[in-house]
Amino acid sequence: MKNEIAIRPAILSDVPAIHDIYSFHVQHGLASWELTPPTPAELQARMNQVLTQGYPYLVAESDRAVVGYAYAGAYRPRLGYRYTVENSVYIHPHYQQRGLGRRLLAQLIATCEAGGYRQMVAVIGDSGNIASIRLHQALGFVHVGTLPNVGFKHGRWLDCVLMQISLGDGDRRLPDDNYDSKAE
Repeated sequence: MKNEIAIRPAILSDVPAIHDIYSFHVQHGLASWELTPPTPAELQARMNQVLTQGYPYLVAESDRAVVGYAYAGAYRPRLGYRYTVENSVYIHPHYQQRGLGRRLLAQLIATCEAGGYRQMVAVIGDSGNIASIRLHQALGFVHVGTLPNVGFKHGRWLDCVLMQISLGDGDRRLPDDNYDSKAE
């Protein structure tokens, strides 16, 4: 890359650039199975929800322009999943295949580990999304399953690939809290 890339926490003024990146992927790709790009206001609400719940949301900047982003959120809403996060990574099309996704995802993993999370799940849109599968493999994710033909977009059926990585102590040690003994 010609320009220096900085990774930092996202702020609300990043939403227009995030909207542009995500809209491209919604309209042209298979990583997201949304059919119509959400509005900037909807993406801002989604970002607010991630941040309010204490999850990390990162952007990659080049020359003060946001060129990629990654965030983690709850894998599932039930309290029993509280140590597991799901990741999302999107890169501006002009910055793909340059290692930016790897840098963002590595920082996201480190941030989630520091936050006490124990597992990260990648829900990858389509088994043909080789770039995303390889990105996750390169950072230690393992393939844990494929749901064949569960999505439909751009005139074809799509698989959902599930990959997972242990964070920090993973399942080698119980969490410090004993919340399971308390009522939900």
